[in-house]
Amino acid sequence: MAHIIVVGNEKGGAGKSTVSMHVASALARMGHRVGALDLDLRQRTLGRYVDNRRAFSEAEGLGLPSPTYIDLPEIDPAALQPGENIYDHRLSAAVSELEPESDFILIDCPGSHTRLSQVAHSLADTLITPLNDSFVDFDLLAHVDSDGLKIKGPSVYSEMVWNARQLRAQAGLQPIDWVVLRNRLGAQQMVNKQKMENALERLSKRIGFRIVPGFTERVIFRELFPRGLTLLDLKDVGVKQLNISNVAARQELRDLIKSLNLPGVTVTF
Repeated sequence: MAHIIVVGNEKGGAGKSTVSMHVASALARMGHRVGALDLDLRQRTLGRYVDNRRAFSEAEGLGLPSPTYIDLPEIDPAALQPGENIYDHRLSAAVSELEPESDFILIDCPGSHTRLSQVAHSLADTLITPLNDSFVDFDLLAHVDSDGLKIKGPSVYSEMVWNARQLRAQAGLQPIDWVVLRNRLGAQQMVNKQKMENALERLSKRIGFRIVPGFTERVIFRELFPRGLTLLDLKDVGVKQLNISNVAARQELRDLIKSLNLPGVTVTF
């Protein structure tokens, strides 16, 4: 059985597709077979990222390690059983297609609540929730008082993850390993940053997730997308000497992959 990694939250702009591509490509570079799905059927950012990577790799004659990406297959409504949801069927068919040839299947969810996202969360062995370092994004997980010190209660997204955990328990599956990734971190130590850290620590104990560091805000991530590249591809495309920022970013990716504790993965980059 492939280990399913779901990258999800219900807010756009948190860097889900950047995280998805870097995790998927890093695993592929280490020799693992990786399938990938994008459930944002309208924007399809991860899908376009992979398309860009394929086109650039072919144009430059490169063999960049990449995930095997497929779009969700179309389903004839006439083939559905009574009461069966067509989106459930499309996702199930895609996972079934990828699973025989995959060690890992990475699913990138849209930044909104959809049926596909809800079902994908119930499939997750590992759930990665990227979170910008602000209380605007923290509200995705829980509601806090005006000082940002007291947690008033979980959010609708946390409740959705709880429901997904319940479904997995009823099916006799292993619990979801929920990882909240603090993303787009500022370089400076600020009062708000410390408040966020403290609030996340308290909430992690209350609703059961692990906190891992993500990526510092860097211009390079916006520059890589048009060519479908990741931080690990820079030397492959002729960058002989990485600058300090790029070296630090690669270390952040290395730390992220290690902290995910994925089965059978030893970081070798």
